[in-house]
Amino acid sequence: MIRRLLVANRGEIARRVFATCRAMGVETVAVYSDSDADAPHVAEADYAVHLPGNAPAATYLRGDLIIAAARKCGADAVHPGYGFLSENAEFARAVVDAGLTWVGPSPKAIALMGSKIEAKALLADVGVPMLPTALEPEQVEAFPVLVKASAGGGGRGMRIVRDPESLPEAVAAARREAASAFGDGTVFCERYIERARHIEVQIMADSHGNVVTLGERECSIQRRHQKIVEETPSPAVDPQLRDRLCQAAIAAARAVSYVGAGTVEFLLAPSGEFFFLEMNTRLQVEHPVTECVVGVDLVRLQLVVAEGGSLPFNGPPPLRGHAIEVRLYAEDPAYAWMPSTGTLHRFDVPGVAHSFGPLPAPGLRLDSGVVDGSVVGVHYDPMLAKLIAWAPTRAEAARMLSNALARARFHGVTTNRDLLVRVLRHSAFLSGGTDTGFLDRHPEVFAPLLSSVDAVRLSCLAAALSGAARRAKRATLPGLPSGWRNVPSALQSVVYEGPTGTIEVGYRLDRLNDLAAWAVRRVDPEDVGLPGAALDPAGAPDHPPAEILSATGDQVVLDVAGVRLHFSVAAIGDVSYVDSPEGSVTLTELPRYPLPVSEQPEGSLIAPLPGAVGRVLVVPGQRVAAGELLLTVEAMKLEHPVHAPTDGVISDLRVAAGSQVESGALLAVLTPAL
Repeated sequence: MIRRLLVANRGEIARRVFATCRAMGVETVAVYSDSDADAPHVAEADYAVHLPGNAPAATYLRGDLIIAAARKCGADAVHPGYGFLSENAEFARAVVDAGLTWVGPSPKAIALMGSKIEAKALLADVGVPMLPTALEPEQVEAFPVLVKASAGGGGRGMRIVRDPESLPEAVAAARREAASAFGDGTVFCERYIERARHIEVQIMADSHGNVVTLGERECSIQRRHQKIVEETPSPAVDPQLRDRLCQAAIAAARAVSYVGAGTVEFLLAPSGEFFFLEMNTRLQVEHPVTECVVGVDLVRLQLVVAEGGSLPFNGPPPLRGHAIEVRLYAEDPAYAWMPSTGTLHRFDVPGVAHSFGPLPAPGLRLDSGVVDGSVVGVHYDPMLAKLIAWAPTRAEAARMLSNALARARFHGVTTNRDLLVRVLRHSAFLSGGTDTGFLDRHPEVFAPLLSSVDAVRLSCLAAALSGAARRAKRATLPGLPSGWRNVPSALQSVVYEGPTGTIEVGYRLDRLNDLAAWAVRRVDPEDVGLPGAALDPAGAPDHPPAEILSATGDQVVLDVAGVRLHFSVAAIGDVSYVDSPEGSVTLTELPRYPLPVSEQPEGSLIAPLPGAVGRVLVVPGQRVAAGELLLTVEAMKLEHPVHAPTDGVISDLRVAAGSQVESGALLAVLTPAL
């Protein structure tokens, strides 16, 4: 029996495993890096051991330190979670050799499936369908192809290539990314199927010969080859196809004498053919949707199997209803999925029935790695949480999930929330018409939820009125509204930097503290703080009539043309986060008289986000062409390229490989060619 278990991971998956351990009476041990010292998973563990440093290579990828931590606090078992060392056969073997229980498949099975190249060769022999594969670039005979890393997962080390000219650089980039992420730069090329669906089968196997499938999941909606929406069952899979997929998954598991939880992934072509992709020898990120529709705790089954127990069923249990999961990331989809860092001041999802375990009844489940006040840094994956909806039908699950996301409050970092809501509400998604190219074919899902002109204007007005209420509370003459005048005067004016640019909002309150007039306009940022024409409500285009029903420092209620709207306003410094049924908007109040700032030289190339400079491919004086790769910045496990915006000469270079930079830091100066 496992008495004390160490989770060799962090964030959401560590909290997920701890939740099941508490329910089973198993003591828990966390490990943590410097930046994770105050992380929720550390606070929730019975014991915690520090791994000095921040970089994964110095902390969560150090198997020797993790095993030493287990010995130090008396742990007798190790759960790897997902990512990091979860599919590292050497680490699994070291855990076993240390006399600890390994919660996962055998090191041999991990090694066999850890190399996609070897796995494809092995499983082809037992009849699992395979795509044509080239081990070397020169062996590619037809395009398009997908360059893939042989080790690891999560979409890293993958590139789609549509012509021979692009292949060498794609292979080189994939090798670099794979070597950085997994310590193995081996890649191969595989035929790329247009409009394919990503279907995977969850398996559980024990040491007594039982191999059971727990239905399929569809994970076709992806960005950067990484899943962001997952569901079960798949709308594209009928009972006959499900049986064929499950039989192929069982054949793959039996071929390597698999024990534990695992996932066999397939591509489903429009023709109805399916092909093996890879086998993940661990618990998947998207395991909660399976837990909902099957009614089992997969982490509990992992522990039972690791202790030598048998599965509680001999065949696939029946599926109940439909479950959909979304991954909430700290990133901006509209700007090339740029990761976002900072303090998460507010993290609130309404209507959640349960966290970190199977739902007792249809509803919402939240598995989160963050809480209010968590700091999102540059060292780890930007996933914040997973939100899961389980309902009797697919349509109900999508509606429940999209409404909860739309009403959630995420303050402090940019997230992909609006994208997820638009995907879940899109007619093509609701009809089941999804495949791995969904986001490319539907750019409309990248629009923000708060898209109507009136919604933006009203959010700005709510922020201004909330600010006025806060100032009135601090006023030395109570009872008079902020900015109140005994005679008519110009509007009180506040200027915000918002999602659509610089916005000026003006308002005037009457003697009863009611809204006498208001107006909003877009302004040129260069005009902020300069004398100009007064904001004129009479000249404002189509402002809807609004009446203040109440206005406090954190809540504003307006009657807009007979419709009552509630606005929640959270002010952190000069930033206001405004949430309403119309959506969410972040507004930064600009100073009325801004201080002069030093301008960057013309042609400045700045860091897109904080991180470490990876490769530097240019030197001062070098001529470059528009679009040429100049350098890369590495953050959140990804390589972010910096390209030349135009032809020119590198007149200044401020960084070297390995330099740590903040967002907005000057990297280089490119003097455009004359």
